[in-house]
Amino acid sequence: MIARFAGAALTLVAALAVPASAPAHATGLNPAVEQQLGEAYAATARYGYTPFATADGYRARVCLARAQGGMGFHYFNESHFGSLDPTRPGALLYEDAGQGERRLIGVEWVVPVTGKNMKRPRLFGQDFQGPMPGHYPGMPTHYDLHVWLYKQNPNGLFAQWNPRVTCPASAAQGMKDMKGMKDMKGANGSQGMSSMKGTQSTQSMQSTQDSQDVQSMQGMQDASGR
Repeated sequence: MIARFAGAALTLVAALAVPASAPAHATGLNPAVEQQLGEAYAATARYGYTPFATADGYRARVCLARAQGGMGFHYFNESHFGSLDPTRPGALLYEDAGQGERRLIGVEWVVPVTGKNMKRPRLFGQDFQGPMPGHYPGMPTHYDLHVWLYKQNPNGLFAQWNPRVTCPASAAQGMKDMKGMKDMKGANGSQGMSSMKGTQSTQSMQSTQDSQDVQSMQGMQDASGR
């Protein structure tokens, strides 16, 4: 499976001169889903370099973690909310890589709730999880689907929480606005959250990280060789 969809992605990455790891999972899924995952990988591998993500409209909002695992730093692109296109995720997931850097570990699709009779979204043959409240002020109630393309998750490619992901201590802050979150059951069969007690988040990192990303782009040679 990895060979099946990594080729196109690595061609893209080579053209952009951006290092990227191979896909994290061998899924054993049907060829149509593997093709979609390949499209997602090819479209997002370049975001291993965070300035490319911020230049394309992704903004750092929160870092989410709890006892059972983490989701990492979320970079949301609100113009992609509602997308079921494998190449247009609503969020990118990162972890702390040290020395002020962040490592791309996954991608996420976000579909706002449009009504009480709304049909649960599906992508990659998976039901989205939710509905759930927004993770930052102004974010709508939504369904979402996580895909751990870049970091192995022992709970599965589409599991909500990854036990190998944490948020740094500097990001710790109780998510009081998430109290009372509805129970949910994800496509991987794991029980969701009845509340977000113990979850950590940060919303103060956005301006700092974005400014660092913009500064790091100054003087950078055009990646496509123009």
